[in-house]
Amino acid sequence: MIISKSPFRASFAGGGSDLASFYRREYGAVLSSSIDKYVYIAVHRYFEKGYLLKYSQTENVLNIAEIKHALIRECLTICECSEDLEITSFADIPSSGSGLGSSSAFCVGLIHNLMAIQGKLVGKEQLARKACEVEIERLHEPIGKQDQYASAYGGLNYIRFNPDDSVHVTPVILSRSEREQLNGSLLLFYTGITRKASSVLSVLDQNMQNSSQSFDTMRSIRDGADRLAEQLSSGNLDEIGVEMHRGWLLKKTMASGVSNGEIDEIYRHATSAGALGGKLLGAGGGGFFLFYCPPEKQADVRRALSQLREVPLELEQQGARLIYVED
Repeated sequence: MIISKSPFRASFAGGGSDLASFYRREYGAVLSSSIDKYVYIAVHRYFEKGYLLKYSQTENVLNIAEIKHALIRECLTICECSEDLEITSFADIPSSGSGLGSSSAFCVGLIHNLMAIQGKLVGKEQLARKACEVEIERLHEPIGKQDQYASAYGGLNYIRFNPDDSVHVTPVILSRSEREQLNGSLLLFYTGITRKASSVLSVLDQNMQNSSQSFDTMRSIRDGADRLAEQLSSGNLDEIGVEMHRGWLLKKTMASGVSNGEIDEIYRHATSAGALGGKLLGAGGGGFFLFYCPPEKQADVRRALSQLREVPLELEQQGARLIYVED
């Protein structure tokens, strides 16, 4: 049996510029970090013939083509895994509609596991690239590339998406004290609203293809990732709040599904109470709200958002990995 552990991610700036409709015309860039919330996947050689799959549902089928779970089916196909297998998955937080890159983390973890059970070593770049192939090329999801790379590589990174489809991952180096300050300034709240990211991303994608104004807005969002990478390298951590605020206001203008009255009210309460900035993680429309807030203002923000569930959060540095291997 092999168990993989793949982190979810929080994106601070540049989200949306990792869509091909943007980065194939100009480079895209995001600044993001993996976080200490994970999806775990256990793969075990199955005694019977076929595949026994346990997730929110249970499937027991003889052939890969019969599998209803699209990610599992395509991961098995792309990894050319023909063994009889039992596959089980579970996660630290709700993985559907969370905005934390959960489907990509699942994909990265399963590919890692399936390659390992065949005795094949796979690097972080290959993990991320294969996960992108499954989600974007095979399943035609209207998503970008940042989630796969964030989960595979781990850590706080400036990730650049080039017009030739290459991806460059550059770690943002913080001192121990700076990392502690950053961890102590982030607040994560669950809105209780779930949505399918592809519905919002489809609109963003179409708008960038058809509207020069939307494309220019995304360029401004991309530029925020560039500025933030430079500021963090100089130790200016509060700029995370500034850029998150700027990026959130810009992104809301690009598609009606990014926000709504309830979400706007949450944001207003948090910033009025002292948060320097924040954003819905992922495409928008629901999921988790991330805020950057000085420690002395956090009690006020928690009171202002007392109706929401707070989720403890720290950045993590390891990325996707295997945590248990037994023949």
